[in-house]
Order: sequence, then C-alpha cells, then structure tokens
Amino acid sequence: MKLTDINEIKRLAARHGFKFSKTLGQNFLTDEYVVESTAEASAENGVEYALEVGPGFGVLTKELSKYYKKVVAVEIDRAVLPVLEETLADCQNVTVINADVMKTDLHALIDGHFNGGPVNVAANLPYYITTPVITSLLESGANISSITVMVQKEVADRLVAAPGSKDCGAISAAVAYRARAKKLFDVPPECFIPAPKVTSSVIKLEMRDVPAAAVEDEKLFFAVIKAAFAQRRKQLINSLANAFPHFSKEQIRQAVEQSGLSADVRGEKLSLESFAKISDLLSKGVNI
Repeated sequence: MKLTDINEIKRLAARHGFKFSKTLGQNFLTDEYVVESTAEASAENGVEYALEVGPGFGVLTKELSKYYKKVVAVEIDRAVLPVLEETLADCQNVTVINADVMKTDLHALIDGHFNGGPVNVAANLPYYITTPVITSLLESGANISSITVMVQKEVADRLVAAPGSKDCGAISAAVAYRARAKKLFDVPPECFIPAPKVTSSVIKLEMRDVPAAAVEDEKLFFAVIKAAFAQRRKQLINSLANAFPHFSKEQIRQAVEQSGLSADVRGEKLSLESFAKISDLLSKGVNI
C-alpha cells in the first residue's frame, strides 16, 4: 500500500467512510521524497524512540518505523483510527494513542512507552495549532532530544529566526532559548491532499542541554520577551512599562541601561542575553 498515492488515499478514505476535517486542519502528504526526507532528518541523531503528533493516515509513521526501535503516534481524531489500524498493520513497532497531545502528560507517556527516553518528536502539524503544540513540547521539560515538524513557511521563518533579526518574534526567542533551530526544506501545496493555500516548510529543533541564557526568574524572562514583541514598534521601555505597572518607568529605564542598551532601543533588536539581563535586574526589584 503506497500512502503517498492520491488514488490510494481516496480509496482508503472511501472504504472507511472518512471525510477530511477542515476543523482539524487535515492535509495529508502525497510526496514520497518529503516523507522520506522528514523521517531521515528526524532520526539522524541516533535516538531509538520517536513520538509522532498527528499521524493522519500513517504515511510518515510507516517511514519513521524504519528508523526507530519504537514509534508512538498520538492522534486526536477517532475517525482516523480504523484507517491507521489498516495502514500500520505490518508495523509491529508502532503504537497509536487516541489523545490530544496538548492534554497529554508527556513525562508519563515517555516513561511508560520509552523507558524514560530520550525521544525525537516528528509531526506534520495543522497550521492552527503549530505554535501551541511546539510551545507545549518546548516547555514540557520532558526528555525530548529533537523536534522535526512541518509547518506553514511563514511560521517556519519566525520559528528559526535568530534573536535580533527582522523575522524574530516572541516565539523565535522562546525557541532559541531551548533549542537550536534550522529550516530543512520547503514543501509546495501540491504535495498534499487536500492542497493547502500556502507553502509549508520542514524545520528541526535540536533541544539544548541547558538553555541558551541563564536567568534567575524564567517566568519573568518570558513575560519580558512577550511584552517586548507585543508592541514591537514601541521603544522597549514603553512596552515594558505598559506590561508591568508594578515597576516604575525609572526602574525599567535603569534595567535597560544597566544591561548596556540605549534607552530608545526596541525589543526586536535584543539578544537573549539582553532579555536575560533585563529580567534579572527587574527580578531584584518589585515582585509581580
């Protein structure tokens, strides 16, 4: 069974009474090169276990099963399960779980299925949940070695953007803090069924052993980053003053200037180290 064949996909869907869900953002891959390249890139670090988010009809799952000792695929749509039972029948090292990854205890899953890990995550994510899922994985603290995902190209550019670059945003800084990000290749709309209206990209996030910057209060650090990009055209001091009324504008000015920055700097120009210095200085002031 060739799961990149459009006619085979249509026959599978008809046989199981499956209808593609716009609500769940379901677009299934039909390009063999993209599937093979994504699985190969995911497995290049030699980790034995893979966690897949949103397997669809199992096209990437089957390819991942060739590279890994064990694959667990988390699928939210119950209607897909009978299809996966058929398409993955010969993949003895694959387990499918019907669950929402956003509500799944990843520590328990990794402990229970992978002896504590480490694991590589792979996914072809629906566009509408890209940022929440990636953020959840990054912040989980679970034993994840890498995350290889397909996302909308515009989002990919933001995710891999270096802090201080024009494409950088709050999510870029959050990714850079916990991972080394790189874009692998672009994927045109015609590689999917149904075809989306935008180009996609495959990116890989390699998790850092320790964060890229040392901070005293991680919650405040991310709050400062979020505030800086919420009004990116404003000067950083004004953006932070609006976000943190418990700090005086003079406290914020001192924190910015003591970090070696100009008082009129904008948040989009800052490195992770600068955000860390500012948040550490503020953490010594008023608690919020």
